[in-house]
Amino acid sequence: MTGYYDNHDSASADDAERPAAEHGMSRRQLMRHAGWFGGAVVLTVASGEVISHIADSREPDSMTAAGATAAANSSLRFVQVSDSHIGFQGPANTDVVGSFTEAINQVNSLGFRPDFVMHSGDLTHLSTAGQFDQVKQMLTGMQTDRVFTVPGEHDSIGDAGRAYRKTFGMGTLGDGWYSFDTHGVHFIALVNTLSLEKLGHLGNDQIDFVRKDIAGLSSDTPIVVFSHIPLFAMYPKWGWSTDDALKVIALLRRFSSVTCLNGHVHQLFTKTDGNITFHSATTTAYPLPKPGRAPAPTPQVVPARQLKDALGIRTVGYRQGDRELAIKDQRLA
Repeated sequence: MTGYYDNHDSASADDAERPAAEHGMSRRQLMRHAGWFGGAVVLTVASGEVISHIADSREPDSMTAAGATAAANSSLRFVQVSDSHIGFQGPANTDVVGSFTEAINQVNSLGFRPDFVMHSGDLTHLSTAGQFDQVKQMLTGMQTDRVFTVPGEHDSIGDAGRAYRKTFGMGTLGDGWYSFDTHGVHFIALVNTLSLEKLGHLGNDQIDFVRKDIAGLSSDTPIVVFSHIPLFAMYPKWGWSTDDALKVIALLRRFSSVTCLNGHVHQLFTKTDGNITFHSATTTAYPLPKPGRAPAPTPQVVPARQLKDALGIRTVGYRQGDRELAIKDQRLA
């Protein structure tokens, strides 16, 4: 099942090809363009070995050219954006609509049309109907065929996520989880922002969904998992972890390549644990402090000229047939 909406006004021939099946969409519905994409951390996963480097605006031309060549040769491209917090009002960012608009413009200026965009949660700040309507309208400005989402805790204030699911949860299961396949990659979108005590929580129903969802997949199938709160213990003191994530991680151990992409922490962070690599994304709204460097994870005020350095988008690249995964985080600055 899928939680997405079509950015096209009318259905294409591929869309009408056959109804959504077990994973909610046909392969051909997403197999239209070439490659995956993403700027500050660049990773390549080959034969189980993870190689990474930090990329920024000072990266040599040769690296930029290599990245462009890799993107051109890819078979699927998608973008991750996160934590737009539409509705936020505060000195950390006095215009979150403006910065999210800049992120959308940056996606639309990548030089190719991504197959889909994933927003990994906290679309809104207070989960009001008006904020959901506003962010949905803004997302229609993305030049892509599909927009997928998972909810953040700010998207379920006071209603256990009902308003979020009404706007973005069509076709999903349970509290909004789903999966889909394209170009030999299996994607799983999880919800770990409900039933919060302090840490993120998945629950037995969702864990059972994952168990059944991946049961028939071969161990060499690349897996990509989206969630809002990290699925690893980044900083549990601030709730930057998921209390029952190890049950899902155990199910994914048999796969040779697993990538988990999350939002929530408003900063780049990468951790590799065996066959599983975790990547926390930055935000389009405002920075949060590094773990333990402040009394609490509250919005950080930085000089206006530095704000865009803390904001950005992520592109991810994959070429079918190669055991390579490339992730790039790109600043708004």
